[in-house]
Amino acid sequence: MQQVSATVATVREAIRRHPWWTDSLLAFFLTLISVGSVVVSRTRYGFPVPVLATIAALVTTVPIALRRYRPLEVLAVTVIAETLLLIFSSDSPVPLGVIVALYTVASRCERPVSIRAAEWTVPPITVGVLINNGVHPARVIPELAVFAIAWVVGDNLRTRRAYLAELEARAARLEREREEQSERAVIEERARIARELHDVIAHNVSVMVVQASAGEEVFDENPDKARESLSAVASTGRAALAELRRLLGVIRADDDPGARASFAPQPGIEYLDDLVGQVRETGLPVELSVIGEPRRLPDGVALCAYRIVQEALTNTLKHAHASGAKVNVRYVADALELQVVDDGQGGTPVNGESGGHGLVGMRERVALFGGELTVSRRAGRGYEVSARLPLEEGT
Repeated sequence: MQQVSATVATVREAIRRHPWWTDSLLAFFLTLISVGSVVVSRTRYGFPVPVLATIAALVTTVPIALRRYRPLEVLAVTVIAETLLLIFSSDSPVPLGVIVALYTVASRCERPVSIRAAEWTVPPITVGVLINNGVHPARVIPELAVFAIAWVVGDNLRTRRAYLAELEARAARLEREREEQSERAVIEERARIARELHDVIAHNVSVMVVQASAGEEVFDENPDKARESLSAVASTGRAALAELRRLLGVIRADDDPGARASFAPQPGIEYLDDLVGQVRETGLPVELSVIGEPRRLPDGVALCAYRIVQEALTNTLKHAHASGAKVNVRYVADALELQVVDDGQGGTPVNGESGGHGLVGMRERVALFGGELTVSRRAGRGYEVSARLPLEEGT
């Protein structure tokens, strides 16, 4: 059974790729019927077979082999041959070639074209039928009815084929859109992971480097101070590992639904005190001020605010050579405003407008919430990072 199905599928595919095979076979059978009708009708009564009628009968059916390639031309040739056959011969076989040609035009050409072709077909065939049979409308009407049926069937097939093609095109378009959305989602997720990794690693490693350097400088003179620095390095390292485990736990596809519950929540603006305290342990004085009535923020906005302050302080530690920094948090009616300023010299442009990955990450985070970010050199000395994150009314 499988072999038979495979054979049928192979034959069907071959026919689809080479339709002239089936059309040639159809033309052959129609020619046998048409020419056979002329020959039989003449020899039955002992009359010789007219050459003109035989040739005309051949021309009405042989072009059908090309009907899918030249439908209008095939219809024109078959109509002319059928009309000549009706006018100059008393033999009038069923106009199979014209019927098939008209059906092909209706099924493969646009409706306005097929209607004009049908209108062009009716007058010569009508004249030929009237000349061949006399003025007998009862003979003309069945002929025209057969042509009308052929046109309606062909037009219905064309409409159905166009509908199916539209469904396939729509399905393909939806599939492409789904693929594009999936690709965009992957790119956005990669960018988010890159921002998180940068914020986690850059800040904590910068703090660890500063603390380790401070411990090395006082290792001989003040061992207790060196131990405090090393303890701070260890504490910062553990915090960095905890955040990395949390981040990896979020992005890892884990089969255990409860596996993620053990990870710490995303840091928010309520953790700014801990962040500032961590930076202070490196020896950089940082002042934190909160203006306005603190209120519950959306998780995304709270995380964005935390990361902006974290990145700004990280850049101050790494590049600014500052002696102090200040973090201002302002709650206004429709927004959260952040300002991080330092009095450093800004040895590199990372904190400036030429920015590195950190600045790019801050801009992306702020843009995600429709906010504004300004990073500029202060008049005189230091850098300033300002951000405004819009809040919905009533948040």
